[in-house]
Amino acid sequence: MVTESPTSLKDPSYNVSCKLNTPPTLLLLFRTLFLHVHLLVLTNKHSPDQAQLKPSCHSLAMASGSSPFTTSDVQTSSSGFRGSPTLLCTPLMGTTVDQMLVEMRKAKEIGADIVGIRLDCLKQFSPRQDLEILIKRSPLPTLVTYRPKWEGGQYEGDENKRQDALRLAMEFGADYVDVELQVAQEFNKSIDGKKPEKFKVIVSYHNFHDTPSVEAIGDLVAKIQATGADIVKIATTASDITDVARIFQITVHSQVPIIGIAMGERGLISRLLSPKFGGYLTYGALEAGATSAPGQPTAKDLLDLYNFRLINPDTKVYGIIGKPVGHSKSPLLFNESFKKVGLNSVYLHFLVDDVEKFFNTYSSIDFAGCSCTIPHKEAALKCMNEIDPIAKKIGAINNIVRRPDGTLTAYNTDYIGAISAIEDGLRGSNGANPGAGSPLAGKLFVVLGAGGAGKSLAYGAKEKGARVVVANRTFERAKELADKVGGKAMHLHEVNDFHPEEGMILANTTSVGMKPNIDATPISKEALKHYTLVFDAIYTPKDTRLLREARECGAIIVYGTEMLIRQGFEQYKNFTGLPAPEELFRELMSRHA
Repeated sequence: MVTESPTSLKDPSYNVSCKLNTPPTLLLLFRTLFLHVHLLVLTNKHSPDQAQLKPSCHSLAMASGSSPFTTSDVQTSSSGFRGSPTLLCTPLMGTTVDQMLVEMRKAKEIGADIVGIRLDCLKQFSPRQDLEILIKRSPLPTLVTYRPKWEGGQYEGDENKRQDALRLAMEFGADYVDVELQVAQEFNKSIDGKKPEKFKVIVSYHNFHDTPSVEAIGDLVAKIQATGADIVKIATTASDITDVARIFQITVHSQVPIIGIAMGERGLISRLLSPKFGGYLTYGALEAGATSAPGQPTAKDLLDLYNFRLINPDTKVYGIIGKPVGHSKSPLLFNESFKKVGLNSVYLHFLVDDVEKFFNTYSSIDFAGCSCTIPHKEAALKCMNEIDPIAKKIGAINNIVRRPDGTLTAYNTDYIGAISAIEDGLRGSNGANPGAGSPLAGKLFVVLGAGGAGKSLAYGAKEKGARVVVANRTFERAKELADKVGGKAMHLHEVNDFHPEEGMILANTTSVGMKPNIDATPISKEALKHYTLVFDAIYTPKDTRLLREARECGAIIVYGTEMLIRQGFEQYKNFTGLPAPEELFRELMSRHA
């Protein structure tokens, strides 16, 4: 059964107020005042010295509704609620009782702590009979929810019958029931004096439109507590990843057990980092297509990909910022490596719309660094305090490290990964000695795309003595890059007819051919016969149409996974100060790419 949180860790005023039957309005006033006092801590800016390093990216962005998430927010006060480790609840979405029984067993096998029985998913429901079966036969503690349509669920029937079913669940031994704030006062009054000792009522609020201000969320927490809730649940919707900071600010300073979630893909980190910021539980679906709320990860990914059980308040947070970003394999590489060597760190997917806003908001040193992918490799430059000289020359970055003083240092590891992979591909074909100079010297090197990765490849090829041609959809961008590397520029559509010589090198850095558009290719198969080697920076899928057709034309092919692995070696070293576990990186990519 679920371990109860020690009473001493709860807000003393909450317990005392309940015992003395304090009027809800007075309790609400006290809780709101308490939370607002805590907010004074949350709005502390950096020290003046640090702020002077880069005012544009380390200043308070209150106008947009975001406030910096600083070190003080990560540290929980001695009075803050810290109970058992964050629990993992797997919602059961079966439409029959038999399906839910099967799902329960799967949830236990995966490693869930609790199963969430969603009664509103059942097509036919006989309360007394079905609840007894579901609760008594569950191999895990149960959380029963009967979500009405007006709160995002499927139930459209009589409200009294719905609440009767939740009371019946309590009688049959459910560990938790989830009741909506709108009816919580009424429900809790109806079970007053009847609650089993270990039974808990979760009172929930769902907002499917946005994430309110910290003050507004604080008021909601107070209202929920005033209903007599044992556990507070706030579920909002993240329009931007920075919205999640407001959820973290509430949960990390909460004086009572709290579940804080920002729904949607941009709110993913609210679920993944719940153990770091004191969340009572988080939700993980049995399967990708069986989620009970937008943006919900699978329980398997939580446990195996993100090492959910290893995350704690001291965990350092890394991740990859991009848009899109869900396809990235980087969390797989880094999290498995962190686990292998015993580093208390986690690496996440960060879906970022505004990179400057992101760094403004997550300015704590616990957000220790990130990889940077399309489309932020150039925009992120202006947010850096220090830029590695090579990255500065390239004009694009893909690796960012936060120093202990909070400043950001940027690197470009793309060019190392891609160019070394291409060189080794050429050497392998002609048996050249690695010490005999670069096999790229004198070669005509055609780069498709003039973004961050394109800049890295163009710069790297030039440094190795190649003659560079840049092709891009926008000619002006191609010319700007070509001029920097002493090369030639052209429109992307001109590449099919460009073959001044045989034995050229082609490097695709565009997103053409990436999932889900796997049938697309940036160049015709006919044109590929003029190239001796073709590289594609895309690695989802690994074997793109471009690479398949190049292979059929007899060209050497170099996969994007090879660039990912090699640049990852450098990033790992920059993040940790340790050499990368190269064999593990390669093993993971061969297994999962």
